[in-house]
Amino acid sequence: MPAGITIIGLGPGRRQFWTQAALTALNQAEEVYLRTARHPGVADIFTPIHDFDEVFDQADDGEESYRQIAIKLVQLGQRAQGVFYAVPGHPLVDEPTTTPIRALAQSYHLPVAIIPGLSLVETAQALLGLDSSAQLQIVAAPRVASLHHPPLAPDQPALITHLHQSQLAARVQQTLLNAYPSRLTATLVRPTAPEPDRLQPCALTDLPDQAYFDLDTILYLPADPANTSFTTFQETIAHLRAPEGCPWDRQQTHQSLRPFLLEETYEVLETLDANDPVGLAEELGDVLLQVVLHTQIATDTGEFKMGEVINHIHRKLWRRHPHVFGNVTVNNAEEVTTNWEAIKKAEKADKGQPVHAASALDGVPPALPALAQALTISRKAAQAGFEWPNIEGVLDKLIEEAGEITAANNPADLEAEIGDLLFSAVNLARWRTIDAESALRATNVRFTRRFKKMEALAAAQDKNLSDIPTQEIELLWEAAKRDQG
Repeated sequence: MPAGITIIGLGPGRRQFWTQAALTALNQAEEVYLRTARHPGVADIFTPIHDFDEVFDQADDGEESYRQIAIKLVQLGQRAQGVFYAVPGHPLVDEPTTTPIRALAQSYHLPVAIIPGLSLVETAQALLGLDSSAQLQIVAAPRVASLHHPPLAPDQPALITHLHQSQLAARVQQTLLNAYPSRLTATLVRPTAPEPDRLQPCALTDLPDQAYFDLDTILYLPADPANTSFTTFQETIAHLRAPEGCPWDRQQTHQSLRPFLLEETYEVLETLDANDPVGLAEELGDVLLQVVLHTQIATDTGEFKMGEVINHIHRKLWRRHPHVFGNVTVNNAEEVTTNWEAIKKAEKADKGQPVHAASALDGVPPALPALAQALTISRKAAQAGFEWPNIEGVLDKLIEEAGEITAANNPADLEAEIGDLLFSAVNLARWRTIDAESALRATNVRFTRRFKKMEALAAAQDKNLSDIPTQEIELLWEAAKRDQG
């Protein structure tokens, strides 16, 4: 064997699972280095062996382990006889040490030969009874653990490889729970373990508590049909817009869908006011339909695609959160807002737009509901320096505007003064960090609930509210408040 590195796949078990090329190479070797000696095939290797188990056991970082192994093997590979290195499964199928070994060997102009083996992923598929049509997603556990949302479609089955310790399993679990239900029953697969220990079902919530981890452990996540992925949803909308799709969906345009977007947005607000999470999930789906349908229309007409929509907001979030994705330090939410506004100005300058608008109040959407629009105007004016020094001034202004209503002597003046009172109330809400629109919507819901209770109390007396004296109505109102809150 000339200088170089030969990486041999041992498959999932003893020599009956080896390829003929692997058997020949192992018989020729004067010594064999093993990624792990915890493999049933080691019993059939009759030349001196060395293993790297201690490297993995002592290192906190898997990547550092792979680097150390690569350095050692490149050193050994420069000998006249080279080096034989055996790994479980197939060297090129989800074997974590192969890539760093090849990269380092290339920098030393050292050849690397690959001798295939039956992969552990294929073995896991066989143990689980999955055929090639299962559309398996495969990702390494360290990558999942490094994220906050899993790079997986929950409505398709997945294998998470190299789940080698309980601490890693806990981080993987945390990431998976951002997309998967805790009730999901997963399966831990150990392709190189003895027959009774190869499969272990467990609930996702119990994953870190399993005593079932080594570098070859694989976590199988079955498809969750109740958890539709974004890709699947896009396929449904694209199908509806296709020639063989729905005539109604096919004839829609950006303009024809405008009222639906507004309507669905208000229905989301209604579920928020009612504190109804089940309804909120449904109504947010209806809003998402509008987003995806608009994007599919744009795709069909060559305007833009979903990737561009997501890319715009994704890049914007990264730019405007340098305290999360960069090296900027902030101490509170107010500093985040200050940075946000500065970044927005820089973005305008990069686009050739004027950094300073003609007015600090430019850019307020005219289609906003009146209270929300008043809050936006009040906030922008305050940012421009038009602000009370303390909340006492805000309260005094509110009282002043209430007094001016009584002095108004014609409809036009009365309307203006009531508008001033409402604007002052919105300003007070801003000072108290309360959204006036939401506050009024909540009051509307509360009043409606109490009023209906009053009607029910009156009906129990065989009366209508219009037939009841004012003093009795007051009593009914107090009773409704006690009952309905």
